[in-house]
Amino acid sequence: MQKKILIVEDEESLLKLESILLTTKGYLVQGATTGLAALEAVAAEAPDLILLDIMLPELDGFEVCERIKKNPKTRHIPIILLTAKKTPEDLSRGEAVGADQYITKPFKSAMVMETIERLLDQN
Repeated sequence: MQKKILIVEDEESLLKLESILLTTKGYLVQGATTGLAALEAVAAEAPDLILLDIMLPELDGFEVCERIKKNPKTRHIPIILLTAKKTPEDLSRGEAVGADQYITKPFKSAMVMETIERLLDQN
C-alpha cells in the first residue's frame, strides 16, 4: 500500500522538485500551497506524513502544525517542518507546536528521505 505524503510549500519550483523526488521513491504525493489548503487536504483525507513549510500565505506552518497536532483525529500524523527559519526561537516554536522533525533549508534530499522513512516506520 502506497504511503501518502502531503507537501505544503508555496514556492512552486520547490513543490515540484519535492513531489518528483517523493513520487520516484514510490510515495503518493499531494501538494498544497497555503496553510488553509493544507488543513482542508488533511481533513478530506489524512496523509501518512506531512512536509510543511513555515512561511506560507494565510496561515503559517507553525499554526497549521499546531492545529493538526491538537486535533485527536490527526495528531498521530508525523510532521516535518522544512524551512529557511533557523533561529533558536523558531526551533523551539517548532517543538512547541508538536513538529516531529525540523529541517532547515537548504537541505540534502537524502537526509529528508531518511527522516521520512524513519517517521513512517514508527507509525
